[in-house]
Amino acid sequence: MIDKNISRLRRAAKTRIKIQQLKTARLAVHRTNTHIYAQLVSTDGARILTSASTVEKDVRITIPNGGNVAAAAAVGKRIAEKAKSLGIETVAFDRSGYKFHGRVKALAEAAREAGLKF
Repeated sequence: MIDKNISRLRRAAKTRIKIQQLKTARLAVHRTNTHIYAQLVSTDGARILTSASTVEKDVRITIPNGGNVAAAAAVGKRIAEKAKSLGIETVAFDRSGYKFHGRVKALAEAAREAGLKF
C-alpha cells in the first residue's frame, strides 16, 4: 500500500524532471501544518539562491500564525522581492506534489503579483 507522502513525492519527482529540462531557476514550496517554506534553487539544482518562510523573525512579527493563507501570501511576496533583488524574474514553480490549492496557491499568486513570472 502506498501512503500519502510517497504518492506526493512521486508526483514531485515527475515535476522536477520536467523543470530540470527547462533550465530555469526553481521556486520550491514545502508546507507543514504550522509553517510554509519557499526556496529559490539554482538552474543546476546544486544550491539554494534564497529562501523565505514563516519561521523567519521578520515574518513572525507581522503574522503570528504561520499555517494559514495570509501567511503563505506574505511568504510569496517576500520570496519574489528577494528573487528580484538577485536579478531573477522568471522561475519554474515546483509545488512539491501538493495540490495547487489553498496555501500553495496563495503563495504562488502573491509571488506573481510581486513580479515573478512562472
